[in-house]
Amino acid sequence: MSKQYKSIRVGDIDINYEIVDYTAPWRARIERRGFADRAMMRLSRRPARADRGGGNYQRRKAMSSGFFGAIPVLCCAVAVALSQQAAAQDAYPTKPVRLIAPFPPGGSTDVLCRIIAQKLSTSFGRQVVVDNRPGAAGSIGHAIAAKSPADGYTLLLTTKGGLVINPFLYKRLPFDPLNDFAFISLVISAGPVLVVHPSVPARNVKELIALAKARPGQLNYGSGGVGTTAHVVGEFLKVIAGIEMVHVPYKGGAVALIDLVGGQTDLQFGDMVPSVPLVRAGKLRALAVTTGQRSAALPSIPTMAEAGIKEHFPTQWWGVSAPKGTPRPVIDRVNAELGQLVKSPDVLELFDSLGVFPEHTTPERMLEIVKAEGPPMGKLLKAAGIEPQ
Repeated sequence: MSKQYKSIRVGDIDINYEIVDYTAPWRARIERRGFADRAMMRLSRRPARADRGGGNYQRRKAMSSGFFGAIPVLCCAVAVALSQQAAAQDAYPTKPVRLIAPFPPGGSTDVLCRIIAQKLSTSFGRQVVVDNRPGAAGSIGHAIAAKSPADGYTLLLTTKGGLVINPFLYKRLPFDPLNDFAFISLVISAGPVLVVHPSVPARNVKELIALAKARPGQLNYGSGGVGTTAHVVGEFLKVIAGIEMVHVPYKGGAVALIDLVGGQTDLQFGDMVPSVPLVRAGKLRALAVTTGQRSAALPSIPTMAEAGIKEHFPTQWWGVSAPKGTPRPVIDRVNAELGQLVKSPDVLELFDSLGVFPEHTTPERMLEIVKAEGPPMGKLLKAAGIEPQ
């Protein structure tokens, strides 16, 4: 048996290996037994010996030289790729960013989305474009965002309805609320305001409840769709007050308010953003806000608690998220920009005028909120008789 030895150096480590080459008689025996012709290579710590000739050795030498010679090249390629990826994330964004609004133009989500897009465009130095994708109480927009590339160039203004309420309204969702998104931060919270058409003979909440009891099933209320906050709050009022009203769902809260102004519906738990201007113009009458404190936008309107309803009403929040797998440096960059955005004086003044409150959380805290609010919302919907479709 003739043996071949070779010594190579990888970094600071010397690797000595021995190649065993069987002679012809042994090869014939192996072949007769049905084994393929082969050579065995063993790694050892033996001192290197002088290279010896042999065709098999030369073949192994070429193979080993190619393999170990490729290691530095591969390492350099990986290092370059990682450095380029890090540089790209540091320079983010390098092109326009899409911000999906999962509701139609004119509603609260659309208005708030455009405020955020305008401010982020300034801080990013790149245009942030609002992309309205309404339908199925926000589920269509959420599904589109979830299936988009996780490169930081698709963001979503998500809502409590989309992540917390919709899982209890639909037996099958086209997205997973907890596992399909990289949460970034809450940005805004608010509670709807109870508004009625001026023709409704009720000047406060107690009078409205008395009217509904005197006319069971005759009053109707609009909402932006099944499962929206306006719908859930309307059903909640029916349960705690023991009244009957007819729910009229629309494709968006702003559309529902248009019909309320026109007298097609009687009342609505309207989002503050589109409702406040209509109240100030005298086109609608506000009876109460559902938040724990009065709104700076409607300081003369009492809270539900002040109106005699002690139960805690569901509220709404909006947050920014991205597709699952979006790089953490991008998440952190967007989170930091949102933190500065909600603290800027002009935004705070604008939020006050719209009747909404600024919020800012870590990505982890946003996930905790989504998880925590699910079970109580499920119980509330069940008590209101809202079954998944």
